[in-house]
Amino acid sequence: MQPVETAGYTAELNQFLTFKLGDEEYGIDILKVQEIRGYSAITPIPNAPPHVKGIINLRGTVVPVVDLRAKFGMDAIEYTKFTVIVVVRVGEKTAGVIVDAVSDVLNIGARDLRPAPDLGSRCDTKFIRGLASLGDKLAVLLDIDRLLTDEEAAASGGGK
Repeated sequence: MQPVETAGYTAELNQFLTFKLGDEEYGIDILKVQEIRGYSAITPIPNAPPHVKGIINLRGTVVPVVDLRAKFGMDAIEYTKFTVIVVVRVGEKTAGVIVDAVSDVLNIGARDLRPAPDLGSRCDTKFIRGLASLGDKLAVLLDIDRLLTDEEAAASGGGK
């Protein structure tokens, strides 16, 4: 029996790393996550967009770092002891995303996924893979490859 495709996933269980931005829950495919690091100093890049905070040195690899709050147009907050940098693979490159806190790793089957809502042409949802129920709340599952543009992923000039 062939697995059924829903929102880009098969009927088998898929794992997602979930994290918080404010009161909202988001998730990314666990296979895209390279590691989770506590927040540390970031070297700014001149003339970078406001959401590209700069670069970090990850064991000899220069990795660009994007603040997801700024990318999503959310209010800035003070970074806390729970703030982390999730290091992800974007195509062939490595990038970091700053999130408020990591929540959990969830196993979600394709039948538990809901498609991204169609909010019209004024709201870009191409980076939303789908929605997953978390009790009485929904987690927005992100397509990290579509969320981070080639320019952001390559902001370090290498990032491989």
